[in-house]
Amino acid sequence: MRKRILTLLAAVSMTFTTAFTAGAPVYGQTVKKTVKTGKKTKLSAKQKKAASDRKAADRVQALIDKIYVQNETKTTDADCRKARLEWDKLTKAQKKLVDDYDYFGRDTGDAACDNPLNWNHIGKNEILVVSFGTSFNDSREKDIGGVERALSDAYSSKGWSIRRAFTSQIIINHINARDNEKIDNVDKALSRAVSNGVKNLVIQPTHLMHGKEYDELKAEVETYADKFDHIIFSEPLLGEVGTDSSSVNADKEKVAKAVTADAVRTAGFASLDESAKAGTAFVFMGHGTSHQANITYDQMQTQMKELGYKNVFIGTVEGKPADTACKEVINKVKAAGYSKVVLRPLMVVAGDHANNDMAGSDKDSWKSQFANAFGKKNISTQIAGLGRIPEIESIYKDHLDAALAAEKGFSVNAATGSSISVLSSQVLATKRGLKDGSYKVDFTTDLPSMFYMNTAYKKAKLTVKNGKMTAFVPLASTGIDKLYVGSVSGAKKSGAKYCKRKTVTVKDSDGKKSKVYAFYIPVKQLGKEFTVSIHGKKSGKWYAHQVKISR
Repeated sequence: MRKRILTLLAAVSMTFTTAFTAGAPVYGQTVKKTVKTGKKTKLSAKQKKAASDRKAADRVQALIDKIYVQNETKTTDADCRKARLEWDKLTKAQKKLVDDYDYFGRDTGDAACDNPLNWNHIGKNEILVVSFGTSFNDSREKDIGGVERALSDAYSSKGWSIRRAFTSQIIINHINARDNEKIDNVDKALSRAVSNGVKNLVIQPTHLMHGKEYDELKAEVETYADKFDHIIFSEPLLGEVGTDSSSVNADKEKVAKAVTADAVRTAGFASLDESAKAGTAFVFMGHGTSHQANITYDQMQTQMKELGYKNVFIGTVEGKPADTACKEVINKVKAAGYSKVVLRPLMVVAGDHANNDMAGSDKDSWKSQFANAFGKKNISTQIAGLGRIPEIESIYKDHLDAALAAEKGFSVNAATGSSISVLSSQVLATKRGLKDGSYKVDFTTDLPSMFYMNTAYKKAKLTVKNGKMTAFVPLASTGIDKLYVGSVSGAKKSGAKYCKRKTVTVKDSDGKKSKVYAFYIPVKQLGKEFTVSIHGKKSGKWYAHQVKISR
């Protein structure tokens, strides 16, 4: 909200200047007296339009301010919808007048690529992946989504449902308003787990360290202690904090190696030594915190030193601890004799801090400050979070394994059983008493705002023949032209068999007819999530989603 603050300061400055000018005349200035006539000044058409545009923009800004809050209220969803609706009514010129233009106006990628993991029918065993969150769609899908997918690959076959929660309501509201994607906050995710009968709950934070946010998360989850048989907390990325700046551990070493290797490779060097010989330093920018855990950043610098990474430096946006402030890091890089710098976030997600505080164009961004010190041509940025690096994702999996193994009277195997085993469609149809014939079923997806059954149909049609089940599902439009049961990689393979498609005509509530695509989807198990990949007709891209067909 830097723009909002600057606008306010400019307004104050203008008021001060006006007040000063209105007083005693400045030397050499001709004083003009204004005579009040009692008549109202008539505005020109241009002035009227300018005033109208400003009023429309201010109305949208006020709606943004209303949802730019950390506390959710009963009207939050409605307020988010209203803010977007009013934004859409603005002309291009009016949108430019909105102080927080980037709130709706900045393109951060396709939200449809992201999976909010917020639906019901969870089962008895849940892994809740908790993140601060980001409104940058591409980063959310690659960084947070990367961790979530890695845990899903490791645990979904063992009977665990992977779910998401964000701790920042400000970010949740932003995504809701702009993209109509609803992400659970922690309280909503926990309430969802309770109402769905979850017995064994594992909390996997994507936080970097045992800082303030981790402490607050633990306190909030503990209020639900009597609602579950087991609540198990897994470690944040860098593990235990340690006592002083020299305290390092295996997690910090793995993270240091992984992020450095990825940064060196992305910068086009064969090795870190090669980059050092070329006079290039790597600066990893963390967030920083006043919490006692801020010593973690100094520990990461110690870890780099112990690994022999002489041209790698750790800094923080907040400058906490003090030796990680931008100016301090610039001095360290200069003293070490490097003339070129690669900036990259030391954050799980490459969100607002990475895009604005690090790589932004404002004069106080790290990119600008380093450019002033070393020259613009000598500074480059890498906007990539830790969550998209496979080696980092493996650390979270290892933490989960350790957390489950350490819980007394509980194990992964104890949580699995016949209730979550995958049955063949023929066996399942027999067990459910589904004889050959047709049945009405529900079709639900993990992205109900964009990928859903046509509202002209209340139910989908399930056909059972020789024990095999097939659902006929008409979609909202012709926007999705291909559907594949399985992953995106499978859908892209040569010879992949897509679901049979049929064009049907539907009527809306006003009786208007339109043509939509419907698909025949094979069903192995009712009431069980499975992956489908859909192809966007306009974008030409494949997207993976979770769907469920149930009676």
